[in-house]
Amino acid sequence: MSLKEKIIAESKRLGIDKIGFASAEPFLALEPSLREQKAKGHTSGFEHPVIEERIYPERTFENPQTIIAIALAYPTKIKEKVPRDEKRGMFARASWGIDYHDILRERLDRLIAFIKEQAQTMEEQVEWRFAPQVDTGELVDVAAAQRAGLGFIGRNGLLITEEFGSFVYLGEIVTNISLEPDEEVPFGCGDCMRCVTACPTKALLGDGRMNAQRCLSYQTQTKGMMPEEYRKKMHNVIYGCDICQLVCPYNRGKDFHFHQEMEPEVDTVYPKLQPMLSLSNKAFKEQFGHLSGSWRGKKPLQRNAIIALANVGDRSALPAIWRCATEDVRPVIRGTAYWAIGQLGVKEPEMWLERLQRCAELEPEEEALQELQPAIERLQAVITKKQEKEL
Repeated sequence: MSLKEKIIAESKRLGIDKIGFASAEPFLALEPSLREQKAKGHTSGFEHPVIEERIYPERTFENPQTIIAIALAYPTKIKEKVPRDEKRGMFARASWGIDYHDILRERLDRLIAFIKEQAQTMEEQVEWRFAPQVDTGELVDVAAAQRAGLGFIGRNGLLITEEFGSFVYLGEIVTNISLEPDEEVPFGCGDCMRCVTACPTKALLGDGRMNAQRCLSYQTQTKGMMPEEYRKKMHNVIYGCDICQLVCPYNRGKDFHFHQEMEPEVDTVYPKLQPMLSLSNKAFKEQFGHLSGSWRGKKPLQRNAIIALANVGDRSALPAIWRCATEDVRPVIRGTAYWAIGQLGVKEPEMWLERLQRCAELEPEEEALQELQPAIERLQAVITKKQEKEL
């Protein structure tokens, strides 16, 4: 067996669902797109900041020869029944189970250890070098995976594989070992525009790129106030967004349960929304700390939970939201709570108007005040309409 064949065989034994090999030549075709996206402000800010290092592997790795790309398929359906006991939020599927960064890094590290063992001499073993990356490295993961033949980049910017659709996590290893590259997979979307049409915020540009600032997944991960235009569109999904994947024909019927550590727990990935508002830091880490969706901390998820409670019309949550409005030290949480009270308080507008007017006299932060005034105006409009009907 060649070294490449041995690596492929070992990858299967390690539970890697797909593996491919690409040259480490510069990704020159990406440069115009990356520069245009940055110039237009379409980037999220979560990407590696130096464009040259994303294009030229040799900028961060001496004498790169090969990129070994891997994919692991993740589940799309939960085995447990989601209780209908009270209003719940939802994490997007890519955040189910143990943080995928940890899962892929473990697989990549074990694969690297195996490759090192295949060296013919100690000298060769010392000369061989490896740089594993998962999502947070310099390379554009989907571009490396496409070049390695794992799949093609769809109109939604995700890698679409023949076997698993786009429900895959990606990782890669840059190495100075020269291995025979695989063939790229040709673009397979044809004239289909379902993901572009279905995107509720029109974030997808239709050519595999997106305005990341408009993506709901990005918006759920920001730490400031979420712009109002996105709030109702996220419905009850408090982290991420699956819409462009769920409408994709390549994903129809795809649901894989190959990896136990990816299996979701119902109370974690479909959490009760009201208890989230009063979670301590310790309780947050215990319930959500193992998810990739916890990486931005507690505040964005609590903000999103308040929005979700308003979106699903849970008026029973008003006392908990009121505590956020009056007791929370974070302006973003108070501001989001004011907005939610404006949405949910319409059945008792006089009471909630009076309360918000009291808040207006005490609120010190402009960020929160900007949410308070529209909420007051909304409740006033409800009262005025009610009075006009009574005349």
